[in-house]
Amino acid sequence: MEEDENMRKIELFGVGLLVLLVGMTFGAVAAMPSWAGPRMPVQETAPLMDSTLITYYADLSREEIDGLLWMREEEKLARDVYLTLYEMYGLPIFYNIAQSEQTHTDTVLALIEKYNLTDPATDEIGVFTNPELQALYDQLIEMGSQSLVDALKVGALIEETDIVDLEERIAQTDNADIIQVYESLKAGSENHLRAFTSTLENYGVTYEPQMVSEDYYQEVISSANSHGFGNPMGDVVRGHGMWGSAAQEPVQDTSIIAGIVNVFRHAWSWMNGLVRRLGMPI
Repeated sequence: MEEDENMRKIELFGVGLLVLLVGMTFGAVAAMPSWAGPRMPVQETAPLMDSTLITYYADLSREEIDGLLWMREEEKLARDVYLTLYEMYGLPIFYNIAQSEQTHTDTVLALIEKYNLTDPATDEIGVFTNPELQALYDQLIEMGSQSLVDALKVGALIEETDIVDLEERIAQTDNADIIQVYESLKAGSENHLRAFTSTLENYGVTYEPQMVSEDYYQEVISSANSHGFGNPMGDVVRGHGMWGSAAQEPVQDTSIIAGIVNVFRHAWSWMNGLVRRLGMPI
C-alpha cells in the first residue's frame, strides 16, 4: 500500500514536471522576437483580414484607379531601390525595409485584384511600366551609388515622397478600404523615415527633409512607431559604431528575458509546493 502511494507521488511529480517544461517551452516560443531567426521575406497578411478590406466595395473614379496603379509601382520602387542598395552596401536596414515594402506593394495589389484592375507591376527588379517611376528609380540608384550616406539619404527621401503621395491619394478618395490601406502605408513610411534618419545620425549626419515640412518631419521623428503595414525594424534603429554594424540590428527587449525568468520562477514555486504537499520536498 505504501509502495502504491509512493508510486502515485512519483507519477504526480512527473506530470507536474511535464507541465512545467511544456509551459516554459510555449513561454519561450511566444516571447521569441520576430527577428531572432534568419531574415526571411516578411509575410504580413493580417491587414487583409480586416472586414473593411474584404467586404467593402464601391465604384472607383478615374483618380482612384490611377492612384492604386501608381501606388502599386511606387511601393515596388521603394522595394527595388532598397534591394539594390543592399546588394551594394550589405547594410541590413535596406534588406529589412525592403521586406516591408514588399508587404506594402502586395497590399495595394490586393485592392487592384479586388476591383478587377490590370496590375501594372512586373516581377523584374528595377523595371516599371510607368515612365515617371522608371526615371525616378534610375535617378535614385545613381544618387545612392555615390556613398553609403547618400544611400541612406535616398531611403529617407523615398519615404518622404511616399508620405506626400499617400496624403494626396487619400484626399482623392472616399472609399473606406482604399483610405484604410493608404493610411496604414503612410504609417509604415513614417516608421521607415525614422529608421533611416536615426541610422544617419549614427554616421554623424543630420537629415534635412526635402518633401515634407520641417514641422511635420520633427513630429514624425520625435514620435513612437505606428502600426503600419510592415515594420521589420521593430523600434527605431538604435546603436552606434563607426561602420554602423551594431546600429542596423534590432535590439532585443530585455523584458522578454525577464518574462521568461518570471514564468520559470512561478512555475518552479508551484512545483515545489506540490511536491512538498506530497511529502517529497525538492
